[in-house]
Amino acid sequence: MKAIVFEKYGPPEVLHLEEIDKPKPKDDEILVKVMATSVSAGDWRMRKPSPMLARLYNGLFKPKKIKILGFELSGIIEEIGVSVKRFKVGDRVFSYLGFKFGGYAEYKCINENSFVSLMPNNLSFEEAAVVPTSSITALSFIRDKAKVKSGQNTLIYGASGSVGTYALQLAKFYGAKVTAVCSTANLAMVKSIGADKVIDYKTQNFTDTEEKYDLVFDAVNKTSKKVCAAILNKSGRYVSVHDSTPKIFPEHLEFIKSLIEDEKLKPVIDQVYNMNEIVEAHKYVERGHKKGNVAVIISHTV
Repeated sequence: MKAIVFEKYGPPEVLHLEEIDKPKPKDDEILVKVMATSVSAGDWRMRKPSPMLARLYNGLFKPKKIKILGFELSGIIEEIGVSVKRFKVGDRVFSYLGFKFGGYAEYKCINENSFVSLMPNNLSFEEAAVVPTSSITALSFIRDKAKVKSGQNTLIYGASGSVGTYALQLAKFYGAKVTAVCSTANLAMVKSIGADKVIDYKTQNFTDTEEKYDLVFDAVNKTSKKVCAAILNKSGRYVSVHDSTPKIFPEHLEFIKSLIEDEKLKPVIDQVYNMNEIVEAHKYVERGHKKGNVAVIISHTV
């Protein structure tokens, strides 16, 4: 099978297509024919690697543990292990792979009890592939850590990014009033997914206001509690993606699936690339200005 591998750290050009052995599922695994994956900040940081923690995880001088990137995927089950009960051959699934990675390949084996679920029935493969990582992250912060409630005045900094677009929609789902902070080019998009108010950080300092917030959520780790203190209510909270992520469970993905099928949540896709365009995809994402998500098509044939 074809896979995008990297055998040394460096710029996007270290990524290249290679023929490797097709995996065989264990008794409790499903073999997924990967239809699409994504490029996230986690992918390019592991490739670079940055921060240094990535080297400590994956090898100090060259990649050892992870050579195929890809935090998430969507695809079709081609084979199941003998003890698999939740799925059958032909099921369309999407999965959060986390730090096991592996989405940049034509096939991937996944434990049936991990972060894998049937795809939302109203999404394409490209749309489904960009859902798991950032939506679960947003849910864990907005619902589980910040505990957003109806009527709360919430500001989301970096609302046009991958985590930000999901966080905005989830905050609205839980009844919050949301002010979205983003750049000029993304104002219309964040309004379209539910922002009550928008602030263009290129023309206005978001802290230069008399308004007070119950929650400020930094979805891109570019502010601080100190900077935001002046716009928080006395009991207001500052939460950042830099904070330790709350525990996540496979049930989080099932919940996200139900929200999408009920049209309460939708992925935002900026660009779609083919597998052989992975270098260009990484260059684009690394520049740090994507709107929502970037998808990569691994297979065009169902």
